[in-house]
Amino acid sequence: MTRSLCKCADLDLGDVVARLVEISEVTTFAMERHPWGQFVYAYAGAIELKVEGRRYAAPPDYGLWLPKATEHLAWAVPGTSYALIDVDPSLCENLPTVATAISVSPIADAIFQELRRRGGFDVGRPQNERLLRVLLDQLSEGTASDDFLPLSEDRFLSLVLEALICDPGDRRSLSDWARHVNATERTLARRCLRDLGMTFQDWRQQLRLSRAVAMLSEGRSVRVISEALGYRTPSAFITMFTAAKGCTPSVYRAQLAAGHADCP
Repeated sequence: MTRSLCKCADLDLGDVVARLVEISEVTTFAMERHPWGQFVYAYAGAIELKVEGRRYAAPPDYGLWLPKATEHLAWAVPGTSYALIDVDPSLCENLPTVATAISVSPIADAIFQELRRRGGFDVGRPQNERLLRVLLDQLSEGTASDDFLPLSEDRFLSLVLEALICDPGDRRSLSDWARHVNATERTLARRCLRDLGMTFQDWRQQLRLSRAVAMLSEGRSVRVISEALGYRTPSAFITMFTAAKGCTPSVYRAQLAAGHADCP
């Protein structure tokens, strides 16, 4: 279920419209496209977008940018709240022409927090329009991140990937999954390399790492995260995370609390 705090209509020339959305249960939105650009910024929880076979998940301090007419499917976990910034195409010339994650500067974050405090911006107020134009300038200067999970349209492999996206803690091996979808382990392994460009184990680790970062940004404990992601012990999760990020999950969470998204 979604609750929008501001109705969205078709944009007029030069418009920038801000909305807030809150999610109370696991939600998969229908595939759609808009005749305007859209920026998605999560305050809490996690939201992912599927675009042209890629599943994008924004790291902390990043949002997701969709150019106009980008066909996408969105998925969110319970407790997710996020801002949607709809941008008329005439104002998108300095923004990426492909879907991507864009860093959110301290100035942009302050505007997003003010948007949340107000429960949305009244487009008709000149001071709000000025704030949104500043936000747009900040986003156009942000750093793009190629943080995405590749997907597959293969009839066997897609079933496995979607099941793991819904439950990244599922510990079944590739051979277990092969039996589950009535395929062979060799077939699934070949299609992982063909469609994903990586092994099944590497893809699952990338998924778990993305979810771990989102959960750390919510302040969850290492033990809770390791159990949710299917690790048998917290130390196994810490080893994986440290190898990937260069610091322990606790240090990374402290950096997030201090307003940084990188390890020292």
